Amino acid sequence: MSGFAVRGWCPDAWRPMAAGDGLLVRVKPRLGRLTRAELALLADASARFGNGLVDLTNRANLQLRGVSDAGWPALLDLLTAHALVDPDRTRERRRTLIVAPDWEQGDDTHRIATDLLARIDALPALPGKTGFVIDAGPAPLLRDAPGDFRIERGEAGGLILRAEGRGTGMPLAPGDEAAALARLARWFVDSGGVAAGRMARHTAPLPDWALGTEPPAAPRTAILPGAHPMGSAVGAPFGQMTADSLAVLAGQPIAAVRVTPWRVLLAEGPLAADPRFLADPADPLLRTDACAGAPACPQASVETRSLARALAPQVDGRLHVSGCAKGCARALPADVTVTGRNGLLDLAFDATAGAPPDHVGLEPAALLALLGKS
Repeated sequence: MSGFAVRGWCPDAWRPMAAGDGLLVRVKPRLGRLTRAELALLADASARFGNGLVDLTNRANLQLRGVSDAGWPALLDLLTAHALVDPDRTRERRRTLIVAPDWEQGDDTHRIATDLLARIDALPALPGKTGFVIDAGPAPLLRDAPGDFRIERGEAGGLILRAEGRGTGMPLAPGDEAAALARLARWFVDSGGVAAGRMARHTAPLPDWALGTEPPAAPRTAILPGAHPMGSAVGAPFGQMTADSLAVLAGQPIAAVRVTPWRVLLAEGPLAADPRFLADPADPLLRTDACAGAPACPQASVETRSLARALAPQVDGRLHVSGCAKGCARALPADVTVTGRNGLLDLAFDATAGAPPDHVGLEPAALLALLGKS
């Protein structure tokens, strides 16, 4: 048996998750956008009700860490009062969508996401990790973002509906996209998809109306730190910020920031350099995944992020440091994967966390030596 608990749901503000440093309270920015006032409010809330640490998730959400059981109700009241959380817990749970972060007012991504949110009460109850991806820019940007029901640009130039795990999708007429997403979600539930948990694991044949042979267009490159047509982008090491760094962003001469699934924030305007953020698109920490590790996570047996900082410059390619075999920080294989086990480290190549290792039971010094650092 595994030595860790596998949870089939993601936390939200109404249903926080217990971690080693307190409750995790997730905030889902509407259309992935936070104004300066909202950034300032979240910075204050993190310091008042949490431990001052804020995670960026691969679903383009923010997660306030270290919230106490006693403080959670007041935090929830604050977040709902400022429309950062839906006052209806069912609508909040259903609001699981990722949008291409470089959307503009009135474009296809904005239009479809707004339409889907207007239909939120009609969506079925889906498993906790199931969600929608609206990737309707000039080419797909969210190919690796977690999702189950996708609208994306097709090879022929129009928009397609694609079920996760299927390589092709069905072309859609303009205006029908959100309705098609809702219909596919209802089919998923009606055909037994809840038992599978995710669309990619659901083996039922798609209905005829959702079958299609058009592949998605070639993807665009993920947004990296640096100048951007909207303003500028910065990275957060390991996807974690502090209340102070959020407050710094709130004080910048920008309109808002867009939260991305890549631990990068896209600002609507110029950002001044700040050492708390990554500004170099070649920084090795941008291709390094590391979970919270011990002691923040009770299931981790090793500290992860100091080790990841030391390892990152030694690794060409993707590095994943996981405190246990769950691999919460990265589900996909990495070029170099380090997994904590009983206080020691297992090393594997081109593998996921917990995969059969090439080297077992290493101390940090031995691991660094193997990867080229004396």
